[in-house]
Amino acid sequence: MSSPPIIEIKHLTKRYHHADEPAVKNLDMKINRGEIFGLLGPNGAGKTTTISILCSQIKADEGEININGKNLATEAAQIKKIIGVVPQEIALYQKLTAYENLKFFGNMYGLKGEDLKDRIISRAKAFGLEQKLHRKVDTFSGGMKRRVNLMAGILHRPRILILDEPTVGIDVQSKNVIIEYLQYLNKNEETTIVYTSHLMEEAERFCTHIAILDMGKIVTEGKPEELISGYPSCNNLEDIFLLLTGRSLRD
Repeated sequence: MSSPPIIEIKHLTKRYHHADEPAVKNLDMKINRGEIFGLLGPNGAGKTTTISILCSQIKADEGEININGKNLATEAAQIKKIIGVVPQEIALYQKLTAYENLKFFGNMYGLKGEDLKDRIISRAKAFGLEQKLHRKVDTFSGGMKRRVNLMAGILHRPRILILDEPTVGIDVQSKNVIIEYLQYLNKNEETTIVYTSHLMEEAERFCTHIAILDMGKIVTEGKPEELISGYPSCNNLEDIFLLLTGRSLRD
């Protein structure tokens, strides 16, 4: 018998006062344990709203979310302990060193002492930053900041890692290091990954399951290879994305 999904969303709806239509409308979604789940969509599709609700940053107007068997509405504090969040914006203190930043975020998760130090050094080695830990973040390149940003979200070894555009605006080398390490976490630490991106080629290679969201609803979902084979006129994920969401610009 298959295990229950690690994340289950039922009839999720979120409205903003300034908008004519809900940002997310009666959304149902299941994410299974061990998946690398890509949540894709054009601007305004509802991706950020959905992620923000999962992270308890905003509340839904309607619907139910269960994460690892717990109800988000009543057990958010327990759920937060098993989730790591890596925002698109760099969430680091620029005038502190990388080590000071990571120590601060580790302390927030209850980590301290030699255990925290070992975790920081281990992650830094994996990301090629061991020799740069004691430099101030404002001296780092964009790719280095992005790597530290990710490290801050995984120090506590979360069961679920939520990533919002984790490779946006960085060099190819940093992007490859990040993607390879995320795959390592997924395989070796059994981390379930929820990932948003506008990079269709990257999502096609990286994700094990993809949902395309538009106008607050899922318009298609499945394994990348199954999606592509299911649309004979499409050669890749980007073709499917444009077919289903259109070519008009979204601001």
